[in-house]
Amino acid sequence: MPNDPLATAAALLPLVGGPANVTSVAHCMTRLRLGLADPSRADEEALRALPGVLGLVVADGTYQVVLGPGVVTRVTAAFEELVARPTTEEPAALGGRSAAEEAAAPGGRPTAEEAAAPGRPSAAEETAAPGRPSAAEELAARGAALKEERRRRNATPVKTALRRVAAVFVPLIPALIGCGILAGVNGLLLNAGLLPWLTPALAAVASGFMALIAVFVGHNTAKEFGGTPVLGGAVAAIVVYPGVAKVSVAGVTLAPGQGGVLGALAAALLAAYVERWCRGRFPDALDVLLTPTLTVLVAGLATLYGLMYAAGAVSSAVGTAATWLLATTGAFAGFVLGGLFLPLVMLGLHQALIPLHTTLIEQQGYTVLLPVLAMAGAGQVGASLAVYVRLRHDTSLRTTIRSALPAGLLGVGEPLIYGVSLPLGRPFLTACAGGAAGGAFVGFFAMLGDRVGATAIGPSGWALFPLLAGNRGWGTLLGIYAGGLLTGYAVGFAATYVFGVTDRVPTGSGGPTPSRSR
Repeated sequence: MPNDPLATAAALLPLVGGPANVTSVAHCMTRLRLGLADPSRADEEALRALPGVLGLVVADGTYQVVLGPGVVTRVTAAFEELVARPTTEEPAALGGRSAAEEAAAPGGRPTAEEAAAPGRPSAAEETAAPGRPSAAEELAARGAALKEERRRRNATPVKTALRRVAAVFVPLIPALIGCGILAGVNGLLLNAGLLPWLTPALAAVASGFMALIAVFVGHNTAKEFGGTPVLGGAVAAIVVYPGVAKVSVAGVTLAPGQGGVLGALAAALLAAYVERWCRGRFPDALDVLLTPTLTVLVAGLATLYGLMYAAGAVSSAVGTAATWLLATTGAFAGFVLGGLFLPLVMLGLHQALIPLHTTLIEQQGYTVLLPVLAMAGAGQVGASLAVYVRLRHDTSLRTTIRSALPAGLLGVGEPLIYGVSLPLGRPFLTACAGGAAGGAFVGFFAMLGDRVGATAIGPSGWALFPLLAGNRGWGTLLGIYAGGLLTGYAVGFAATYVFGVTDRVPTGSGGPTPSRSR
């Protein structure tokens, strides 16, 4: 893929149906998330074949193009710029040539009409080598079919609701990462007794966002569920307002921040429903006055006299349960969580963990669940390395693994999952075994009282090292987390080498490839 983000965005835009087909643009740590008016206009095969695209996930009509950390931020900004531009300005983005001129030029990109013409080969077909498809291409096709099958199974009301809740928290991840790293650096300085004049300032910078995270959660919740974002933020701000300490509910005085992000989420969700109920029920002249007033009043009182108390009880239970789980059944809990996380990702249920992570970070300063769950990625890397070693003559598959492995080491597992282990079947299961072993390793030390956590969500693999936190020194935390990764790598590799890749059949790729049996 070109290094220029604008060129990358220009290459992606026609493959999703052009600007008119794009209804929303967002991104998380690694993925460009696109809402499309007509998903059938997207060329999924060409998107996957585009150099530099690490993977493509289609969920409920949302196209998630995996580009990797850092790159996705720059490409998203360029993509939004191209979508917002009138078509007459497009030549500037493409070096002075319009899309039509580029299509008309010798060797240029075909127009949409030409691409849809009967008998014309697709982009992937034009670039494919003659003869039988390579093993990597066959695995990519199988991965695409499996993803489409899972997409149909995952389109349930519960999973859709979980994805919408996740959409509230995903935009907060960059701030969580930045503030989390600063909090970690500040902790190291405090422990070492260095730069005492700087640590108070770093603490303020790192903690400011977390002190007001409820407001951001409320803003995003209202936006996601059809309300006015600022009204959602206004109602959620009640949760962290110091004046709530003067309010008593059933004889119990409220505390600022009680209920945390869960209370803010519930408050803004209620505000969105109240606002939508009010809209259209008043004359236009009064709507601008009454609707926001009633929204803030009704949702605000419900927050003070019900939601804060209930959400506070739930938040406390979450923190207590997570601490107890790892302290009491650490090795077993880590084994289960690390082993089941990849299947949870496949089912879309992992998104339910995002509010839990955020609640733990808000309460304890770090989430003890993320380092355990990150072991699933380590098992995936180990399994892929075993496939690479066993199938040393399968050049196409080894090329796929080589290109996806660096991203996998940094916690971006989609290319390895959908391009290697899942289509092969058995390596996916042995990758889960590696994740279970790594999770059990980290959980075992939690039973001994050494809790390893992360100050932010999003990063995984090696990228999680700067975010480690816990109740021990950083050297101990680093050693435990690194030991878990090495355990996941080793068990994932060994299990796949022995059990994951067995029967082989000859193909036209120049070497053996795993049997398609599962």
